[in-house]
Amino acid sequence: MKNLRLLVLVALSTLAVDQVTKYLAVANLTEALDGRAGLARVAGYFSEQNLDNHPATEGSRYRATRPYRFIEDYWHFRYVENPGAAWGLFANLPDGVRRVFFHVVSLAALAFIFAMYVRLEPGQHLVRGALALVAGGALGNFMDRLVRGYVIDFIDWHWRNQPGMRWPTFNVADAAICVGVALMLVDSLRVRRTEPAAQPLAESPNP
Repeated sequence: MKNLRLLVLVALSTLAVDQVTKYLAVANLTEALDGRAGLARVAGYFSEQNLDNHPATEGSRYRATRPYRFIEDYWHFRYVENPGAAWGLFANLPDGVRRVFFHVVSLAALAFIFAMYVRLEPGQHLVRGALALVAGGALGNFMDRLVRGYVIDFIDWHWRNQPGMRWPTFNVADAAICVGVALMLVDSLRVRRTEPAAQPLAESPNP
């Protein structure tokens, strides 16, 4: 139970940070919550949807504003709706099929993470933290898809607007997943380096 507390604490903390930063992105990079205050702004974050990217729907409730240039030429905050996976994969699937597909994939991924977590050895602290980060990131994007049908991205990294030098816009959940995967890779490399070298076979005595 003690080990599961780490999973729950890290995953829920990651989920909370992800949703708070997405709320700030909607509040500051779009017009969705203009004219609202207090809890009405929070309620609007979960209820309002940007219809600009859905041509089949007439009208729109709000539009993304100009991006905030945090570090000119390198790091902007820019509101983007991603109906697909990373790099927009599967974004062109029919809406009903896409929603069901991502819901199933997300739940299967979370079940797989939990199964891996409970099978870890007591001393594998780094992998525990890594899996908890991945679980929190998966929960963050799953909540977006469950509530809106798309994921909110807002972190835009690029190199002086050069062609081919722009990283796909992402969010805190994506960052948590990447950090978690990187930590698991580091742990696997560390284990390989600490494994004792195989002892050479002793030469058999001459007959």
